[in-house]
Amino acid sequence: MKLNLLTDPNQLGGMLADSRASYEQEEEDHYGPGYEVGSYTKDYNDGPYDGENDLNLNSNPEGKPRILLMGLRRSGKSSIQKVVFHKMSPNETLFLESTNKIVKDEISNSSFVQFQIWDFPGQVDFFDPNFDCEMIFGGCGALVFVIDAQDDYIDALMKLNLTVTRAYKVNPNIRFEVFIHKVDGLSDDHKIEAQRDIHQRANDELMEEGFDSVNLSFYLTSIYDHSIFEAFSKVVQKLIPQLPTLENLLNIFVSNSGIEKAFLFDVVSKIYIATDSSPVDMQSYELCCDMIDVVVDISCIYGTKEADGAAFDHQSLSLIKLNNSTILYLREVNRFLALVCILREDHFARQGLIDYNFVCFRNAIQEVFEVRMQVQQASNNPNPNVGDIIQPLNSVALKE
Repeated sequence: MKLNLLTDPNQLGGMLADSRASYEQEEEDHYGPGYEVGSYTKDYNDGPYDGENDLNLNSNPEGKPRILLMGLRRSGKSSIQKVVFHKMSPNETLFLESTNKIVKDEISNSSFVQFQIWDFPGQVDFFDPNFDCEMIFGGCGALVFVIDAQDDYIDALMKLNLTVTRAYKVNPNIRFEVFIHKVDGLSDDHKIEAQRDIHQRANDELMEEGFDSVNLSFYLTSIYDHSIFEAFSKVVQKLIPQLPTLENLLNIFVSNSGIEKAFLFDVVSKIYIATDSSPVDMQSYELCCDMIDVVVDISCIYGTKEADGAAFDHQSLSLIKLNNSTILYLREVNRFLALVCILREDHFARQGLIDYNFVCFRNAIQEVFEVRMQVQQASNNPNPNVGDIIQPLNSVALKE
């Protein structure tokens, strides 16, 4: 994929002003009133727990990827969901009741972040006649199993083995993610030892049963720091078919703009759906998350308009200078996505070049959106016109 990026500030001329005017007009036409950051669709299907009624509901008519949250009781599954996707304070999760029914949550923050999360109670019995494994695991994109690292995890490993083997038999394409949770109360040495022990025991048990091809990914997580957001970022990224395209766009943008690191964030959840190919530094990720919190909070307090109440819009941007000559630069990509860049202060002297390249990047992202929508529409059409799909793909891949 090629972008019309500039590497020489002298090439800008009048192009930057025209692009900015066009950019602002497009955003004005694109966004309607009534948007407010932090709003979610919450359809929990409240009611007494009934395995048969819960499991036979077809609540995913659009075929969105499904993420299953599983684990023993009090392992922290519901707390993870509330903190990551509903902005609940970690301290407030102490008052959450134990889940006694399947909680289904629709996450549709952007064109890329669209999936369902099903939070399962810890007492679910896979051998219950009401538990339809084909329906549950058949449409599943990822299975997240949460293990309480502060508790005796022998029983949790047995449940993990049972869950993985049953799910893999139904759907070998499921991605299995293991969150070694509540590590905030452990020392660094204890964290490493717990991860090593759980990793070895879990894989050994699978190999003994003949499931050598099953791949488990392990993460150390806690709701009291940014580790849970980074772990869920990795999970969500594996469900985005356009991830290589997004990473390629970010690599092109970074290399032509003198930027050290760039993240494409989902603003509402603070999950980064893509980043460039350079290694992710946890401290840099935390700085970017904190920056998003600052921008959204200040926008909600001081930037909300009286009529439409839009806090995060096409004019949203932020610049923070750190005391080590590093700059954090945030620009809005669309209503739900923001690009957060980390660069040296001397490179920011060419801000006009960076802004122009950002407009090119944003337009390319918009074209990826359009391709995704056309492919989704074609998948719903039993007799699609091949030319309607190929043409948009060519316009993105061969853009000069």
